[in-house]
Amino acid sequence: MTDRIDARERDDEYWDWAAVALFLFLTVDLLTSLAARSAVGVDGEVNPLMALVLDESLAVIVVAHVLVLVVLAGLFHALFELVRELPAAYRRPTAVSVECFLGLLVAAGFAVFANNLAVIAFGRGLF
Repeated sequence: MTDRIDARERDDEYWDWAAVALFLFLTVDLLTSLAARSAVGVDGEVNPLMALVLDESLAVIVVAHVLVLVVLAGLFHALFELVRELPAAYRRPTAVSVECFLGLLVAAGFAVFANNLAVIAFGRGLF
């Protein structure tokens, strides 16, 4: 069973991984998407929401990313709170699921980063 000390350590670890995922999906993706836009234009963006945002001014792009950051941080907080408040019998399997989810988010963030670099370097994405 997980006691409160272990739960706090787990929360800290969750937030570390969530921060990495958010950094990859927001900051790194934003910077590489802007570089890809200047290299090949908005047509190189495969994400229709990002393509829509990339047509706007830099201020609008940054505000949109900050809003997404706030919403996602709130959702992560709710998820981590849910894991902490679960009955002991469900806490471990749910914690493993959250850890897998965070790992997949980080892996997907690296894939998006690699795709954006391919657009910048070769003029077309990997996907």
